[in-house]
Formats: sequence, C-alpha cells, structure tokens
Amino acid sequence: MVIVMDADEEATGDNTENLEEEVTAEEEDQEEPINDEVVVEIIHEEEVKEEDDDCDGLVSEIVSLIEFLDQITEYRRTQQKECFNLVRRLKILVPFLEEIRGFESPRCRHFVKRLRKVILVAKKLLETCNNGSKIFLALDSESMMTRFHSIYEKLNRVLVKAPFDEMIISDDVKEEIDSLCKQLKKAKRRTDTQDIELAVDMMVVFSKTDPRNSDSAIIERLAKKLELQTIDDLKTETIAIKSLIQDKGGLCIETKQHIIELLNKFKKLQGLEATDILYQPVINKAFTKSKSLILPHEFLCPITLEIMQDPVIIATGQTYEKDSIQKWFDKGHKTCPKTRQELEHLSLAPNFALKNLIMQWCEKNNFKLPEKETSPHSENEQKDEVSLLVEALSSSHLEEQRTSVKQMRLLARENPENRVLIANAGAIPLLVQLLSYPDSGIQENAVTTLLNLSIDEVNKKLISNEGAIPNIIEILQNGNREARENSAAALFSLSMLDENKVTIGLSDGIPPLVDLLQHGTLRGKKDALTALFNLSLNSANKGRAIDAGIVQPLLNLLKDRNLGMIDEALSILLLLASHPEGRQAIGQLSFIESLVEFIRQGTPKNKECATSVLLELGSNNSSFILAALQFGVYEYLVEITTSGTNRAQRKANALIQLISKSEQI
Repeated sequence: MVIVMDADEEATGDNTENLEEEVTAEEEDQEEPINDEVVVEIIHEEEVKEEDDDCDGLVSEIVSLIEFLDQITEYRRTQQKECFNLVRRLKILVPFLEEIRGFESPRCRHFVKRLRKVILVAKKLLETCNNGSKIFLALDSESMMTRFHSIYEKLNRVLVKAPFDEMIISDDVKEEIDSLCKQLKKAKRRTDTQDIELAVDMMVVFSKTDPRNSDSAIIERLAKKLELQTIDDLKTETIAIKSLIQDKGGLCIETKQHIIELLNKFKKLQGLEATDILYQPVINKAFTKSKSLILPHEFLCPITLEIMQDPVIIATGQTYEKDSIQKWFDKGHKTCPKTRQELEHLSLAPNFALKNLIMQWCEKNNFKLPEKETSPHSENEQKDEVSLLVEALSSSHLEEQRTSVKQMRLLARENPENRVLIANAGAIPLLVQLLSYPDSGIQENAVTTLLNLSIDEVNKKLISNEGAIPNIIEILQNGNREARENSAAALFSLSMLDENKVTIGLSDGIPPLVDLLQHGTLRGKKDALTALFNLSLNSANKGRAIDAGIVQPLLNLLKDRNLGMIDEALSILLLLASHPEGRQAIGQLSFIESLVEFIRQGTPKNKECATSVLLELGSNNSSFILAALQFGVYEYLVEITTSGTNRAQRKANALIQLISKSEQI
C-alpha cells in the first residue's frame, strides 16, 4: 500500500521547441507500457474512425468527449483529486480545438487522431474512477496513479508535437497550451501525499498475521473513508466487485479473496449477510449472445472464474485449471487457493471425469470452448525483458546500470506479477548490492525498487534474507531526500514481518527514523511515522524509540493540526504509554491537558485515540486520572459514551469506571 513518490521537478524552458526536445528524449528512455496496453484496449472497444475522417469531425468528437467528462461530478474518494485535475486540464484544450477547426493538412489530421486516442484513454480511466469498486481502487491506488501519470506523459508528447506552424491560433490560446504542457510535465512527476492512515489500515486488514485485521474500529474507519456505510452503498459495491471479478482476468485469487472478505466485514457492520461472490455462479464472457445460459459453477476454475479446459486435482481434492494453479505454485505458494490448507505435495492429477462432463455439457448446449488467449506481449517475452534488465544490473557500464535499475523500478511498481517475475529472475541480491553503490541516483532507484518489490509477502523475506536492512538504514541516514523517504517507506513495508521489526531495531534503524520525523518534509514525516508505529509494536523497540527522542517530535505533531498527523502521533503515544519509560517521558501536565482538549473537541478519531492514551496512562498511574479530572475530562467522556465511535465508547466507559475506582480509593 505504499505509494512511490517521484521527484517534483519543474519544467524547464519557456518555448515549445525546448519542451519537444525534452519529451522526445524521455520518449526514448521511459516508455510506459501500461498506457499502450490501455490504448489497444480502447481502440478495440470503441471503433476508431476510418482514415478518411475529416479533421473537423474528429475535433467535434474530442470536444464532445471532454464536455461529457466534465459532466461527471462524482469519483471514488481515493482518486477524486486526480480525476478533477485531469478533467480541468482537458478542458483547457477546448478553446484550442475550436480554433484549429478547418485545418485539413495530413499533419493536422494525424495530430488530432493521436490526441483523440489519449482522450479515449482518459475517458476509460475516469469512468473506472467513477463507477469502479471502491475497495479495489483503494487497494490498487499505486497502479491507478501510474495510469494518470501515463496519460499526462502521452498528452504532453502529443501537444508538444502539434504542427503549430500550419495552424493559425491566437497568442492567448498558444500561451494556454504552452502552460498546459508545463503543467503536464510537472504533474507526471508528482504524486500527492497519500492518505497514510488509509494505506496502513488497508495493509492491516489484508494481513494474515496482524492481530488487528479484524479490529472493528479499523473496519469502521475504512468503511467511512471508502464511503461504504449504507446498505445502498454496499449493494452498489457488490455489483462493482462482481463486474470486476468477471472483467479483470489478471486479478489474482488472493486479491479477489481479500476484496470480498473486506466487503463482507463492511456488510457485517450493517447487519447484512456475508456472501461469497467468488464462488457464485456467473455468466461467462463467452455467453454474451446467450445471457440465459449460465455455467455450472463447478465447471469454473476458482482462480480465473473461466470454464476449465484442462482441469486438474491438487492435494486437497480441489480442482483448478492446470495453467492457473501452476502459476500459483510458480509464485512460491504451497497452499490451496480456495481452502488455504497447507499442501502435502504439489503434484497435479488430471480430473478426467470433470473434463468429460464439461465436454458433454458444451456439446449439449452447442457451446464452443473459447480458445486460449495469446497475448502479443506474452509471459515469456516479459520474462526475457526482466532477465535482460537483471543482467544489466551487474554491467560494468554505469549508464547501463542506471537505465536498468530505473526501468526495473517502474516495472516493479506496475503490478503483482512483475514483482514475482523480477524476484524469480534473481534481481533482489543484485539490487541489495547496489544499495551501497557510490551513486545517489542508483541508490535511490535501487531502494525504491526494493520498496515496490516488498509489497509482495514472499519478497519481504527474500529482501531481508539478503541482508538489505542495514544498507537501507545507511541510505536513510545519508541518502538524498527522496532516497531517505523511500528508505523509510521500505522499512515500514519490511517491518510487517515480526522478525524484521527486531532486525531493524537491533540495526539502529530507529534513530534515523526519529530524525526524519523531526526534520523531514511532510511526506518524510509521514513515512517515518508509519514505520515507527509498526516498529513500536515490538516491546524492545519502544524503549529504543524513547531513547532516540521520539516523544518530543510526536508532541510537536499534536500542536500543528494542519499537518494532519494527530491520530498517527496519538497511536504511537498509545504504544509508548504501555512502557514505563514512555509513561515517564509523556506524562507531563501539559500533555494531559492536550489529551483532554482532543477528547473535548477533536475529530471522532482524535477523541478515540486520546481517550485510549489516557486510559492506558491512568491504568498504570491514578495521578494521570486526577490531572485529567482537573481539566474537566469527565463530562466529555460521558458525551463520548453515546456519540463516539464504537471503540471510543468502549474506552470512555472503561475510563469512567477507572475514575470511579480512583475516587473510591
């Protein structure tokens, strides 16, 4: 769930010629494959006009598309800001398009066609953000941001190569386009600071080992952030997830199950019955002309939800399509995807009985089994590409290493499959070696690539087993700004494994995180904060964090509401309050007054966190309770027992009982 932040670089040059030279250079160095795939999809989905289409007709179509997109008023919260930014930038094109009507030269026509393709890609993305699954869009936020950046890059390339020498446009409009190009060039390098709390909560609920993965307070908070709190919202989300599962063939079984499990947790909050969308009978894509024909669900592979052509049985007795289950095993899994049981062996046995039943059913219903799709960019080609990049990592030519690690960083960011491919190709040991390379650019890209790879649970272990943690800490101490921030994010990701919490603590990783928390940029502070929270779940690390001086930076965060990190700071203080030295360090009268103030007039989450901290402090020392009573905490707690979040109500009631006991004493 950690989003990679690319450097926010200013566009250079004041004229179109300079912009074109820069973009052309980028076009050679940084192709974004995701966008080309989307373009192919769109062209296939929406018929492209014939070659003899006139320029005016294409311009009218583009203007209509932009006006249509301007009418969309709601987007999923996780992509809302970027969607409105994209539409705002597209609207700048309208006056320009109106002025180029009537120009029919081949170059003008070619330019308008290229522009139309980019607008169609933008339309597809915006529609996804308008009606797609909220859970999936939050889970896949990194990839979605990559798609936005890809559109900005493509749009920039098209505009800077516009045949302005053949177009008669006003100076004002020309200035608007030049300004837009600079905006696009800047925007494609920038990622807005993510919602750290949302990212952490998503990572927690999807973790198999984190004991908080069923915490009702976290589930409630996620439901609120994703706006899935009403029955109607949940019905709409259920439909969106069903559509996602049927349409998105590349979605792995784990992701599908994670999404459905979280949906059912949200349903439980509203008193609704949980449903197993994954194994409900579905209408296969091949039956679009005969929608009444429904596949028996036992004919469907549980992984792909497509009709099986080569069904095989695994050790648990479950049946899967051979290619699908083999890919599951190739990723290092040794469990049954459906039952989660550990497998005694990975042997596959053909299920001839089921295959015969499927063949008989197809013959009876006059249905032809779909041919297995062959992608133009097959898995073997992708493996070859990754292998070449891995080979280049150990090249003796510095520039070749730079290019390779940069491309690998982009590949690792794109999707889970790439992360597995890169790891299986043996890239991780080489990337770890590059962490100590005396080149800041290579260091930055290497640590960011490892950050992206660490999103995969298996890769977390591979990275730590290669001894990467001390090198990452070294970059955290001495690297450039972005390298330090991404090192902190990498430590956060790796610290999801309990053994890595210990390793990071013993490797003196906590002091530089505290330093980043105190002196870093806003994004640096947030990366450090999330890492420190995770590390402080380990008892020994609480003492290390206190010794490193974590308390004062946390107290500073409480004083500045504009930073938006109050809840995160209070969450860490809650962990420290369970440590004797922590209670001593934070138990100042001024801090107790601040807690009471948050309990009185903070946000619902502020009140919940502050009440929890005060309860932890008061449970160990009644003097904290007496101090809080002096600031009028009792009446505020009574109010929370009826109006707070579920967790806040529980904590407030426990604190009131503690106050009663203190008064009796």
